[in-house]
Amino acid sequence: MKIQNTDLSFEIEEFKKPLGFKGKFLTGAWQSIVYLESENNYSIGLGTQSVLWADSNVFSENSEEGGNALMFSTTQYALKILKDIEIENPVEIFDYIFKEVHKYAKKITGRNDLRETFTLNSLVPVDNALWILYAKEKKINNFFDMIPEKYKYPFKYRHQKIACVPLISYAISLEEIEKMINEGFFVLKIKIGSDPANDGDREKMLNWDKERIRTIHEKFKNYTISFTKNGKIPYYFDANGRYDSKDRLMRLIDFLDKIKALEQVIVIEEPFPENMEIDISDIPVRIVADESAHTDKDVIKRSQMGYKGVALKPIAKTLSMTLKIINEAEKRNMDYFCADLTVIPVLVEWNKIFSSGIKTLPELKIPIVESNGFQYYKNWEKLLEYHPFYGKKWVLPENGIFNLNEEFFKVSGGIFETSEHYKKIFIQKGVKL
Repeated sequence: MKIQNTDLSFEIEEFKKPLGFKGKFLTGAWQSIVYLESENNYSIGLGTQSVLWADSNVFSENSEEGGNALMFSTTQYALKILKDIEIENPVEIFDYIFKEVHKYAKKITGRNDLRETFTLNSLVPVDNALWILYAKEKKINNFFDMIPEKYKYPFKYRHQKIACVPLISYAISLEEIEKMINEGFFVLKIKIGSDPANDGDREKMLNWDKERIRTIHEKFKNYTISFTKNGKIPYYFDANGRYDSKDRLMRLIDFLDKIKALEQVIVIEEPFPENMEIDISDIPVRIVADESAHTDKDVIKRSQMGYKGVALKPIAKTLSMTLKIINEAEKRNMDYFCADLTVIPVLVEWNKIFSSGIKTLPELKIPIVESNGFQYYKNWEKLLEYHPFYGKKWVLPENGIFNLNEEFFKVSGGIFETSEHYKKIFIQKGVKL
C-alpha cells in the first residue's frame, strides 16, 4: 500500500489532579490524532503524549506545553517521510522511518542524548494508523490475525479475565487506596522515588519511600486476594530511574524484608537511570525494565545485566516495536506485562487485546493491564463516550477486573473501529471520509 495523504491534529485533555512521578508533575496529556489515506482506504490512529515519561530532560528544559509541541512536531515529521512510500507491512516501514525521525527529534530538542522513548512515543499514533490501514488493505479484522507470523509465538492464550491496575502516585492517600481495594483492584502499582524537599537529596527520597511503603503495608498486609497464588495483595513498585546506586536499592529491599513486605513484591520497575549499566542478577526481586528498554536491542542488553522482565507498552512505544521487544523477551525467558501511559479509553483496548494473548506473571492467576486514566482525566466520562463500543460491559473493569467476552475478541476491543468523535475532527478540516 502507498500513503497518498496524511493529516494530523491534537486535543489537550486536562487532569483533575497533578500526576506525580520522576520527582515532577504533569497537569494533562496531549492526544495526537493521525489520518492516513491510501488509494482505497483511510485510517485514524491515536496516541497519548507523555514527555515526562519519554525524556525527563526535555520536560525539564521546556514548559509542559513546549515539550508537548516538540513531540507533536516529531509526529508531523514522521508523516512527511511516510508520504508516497510503498509499504509492505507496519513493522518494516517502522524500521525504515525510526532512525530518520529520531535524528529530527534530536535536532529540534537540542539533545544529542535524546532518549529513544521520546521518538517512540511520538510515533504511536502513526504506527496505530498504519496497522489499521494495513488491516483494511489486507481485509483483516482480528488483532491476532494481523500480527506477522514471526511475532505470533508469544500470543498463545485467550484470557477472559484481566486485572486492571490503578496507579498509586505520590499524593494518593491511604483512604483512596482502601477505596480502590474495596472496589476490587488488587495489584498496587506504587510510585517511589519522590523528591520530598525538592532538593534532589536521594537519602531523603529513600526515607520517604520507606515510610510510604511502611504505612501502606501496615494498613493492607492482612487483606486476602483470590487472584494471587499467596492470597496477598501484590506490590508493584515503579521508581522511574530515581535510584542512583545498587546499594541504595538494596537498603530499600532490606527494609521491605524487615517489615515482612518482600514476599508481596512482584515487580520493581526501572529503579536505576538507564546509563547505569551494572549487574543486578543477585538482587532478590524481579527487576523490570521500562523506559530503558526502548528497543528490542535494549531488552537483550538488560537481560544480560540481570533484568528479569520488561514492561510492555504498545500504547507508548508503538505496537511495531513492542512486537520486537516481546519476541526478544520470550527468547530470554523474561516475564512481561502491559503497563499504561495514562491513556484514553480507546487506547486502553490496544493494551487489553495484547494482554489477552500473553502469559501471566508467575505470582498471579490472571494477567494484568495497568489503566489509570480514570484516576486522572478531568473528562474521563466524556472520553468514554468517544469509544466506538461505549456502554459494552467489557470496556470498563467490574470489581477491578476486565471481563472479556466473545464480542470483545470478535471486534478485538474495537481497535479497528473509528470513533465518530475523531472522524469529525478531520471532516471539519475538509477531509472527505
